[in-house]
Amino acid sequence: MNYSENEIQNILRLYSKKKEYEKQRYELIKDTDEFKIKNRLRAKNHYDNNKEKKLQKYQDNKEIMNAKSSYYYYKKTDKLEIFKEKNSEKYELLKSINFIE
Repeated sequence: MNYSENEIQNILRLYSKKKEYEKQRYELIKDTDEFKIKNRLRAKNHYDNNKEKKLQKYQDNKEIMNAKSSYYYYKKTDKLEIFKEKNSEKYELLKSINFIE
């Protein structure tokens, strides 16, 4: 697909106009009770429909998540050197997935 410069500018203008309209519409309805109820219902349905997927993802990546949690704890308490010494396997795992450089 080859668009001319004029067509590209028109597409970008229409896109930005649509985004601005949606933003203004959201600002008007975000505090209404009807919107809040619908939004919470949609979120609850999504949670109910994808609960097993989230659990499966956690179980598949349990070791990585555990290692990240430990890393964040030691980083927050400024004890990264102790983390490297005590949890060398976790440290190597995080390096292998390029989480740590």
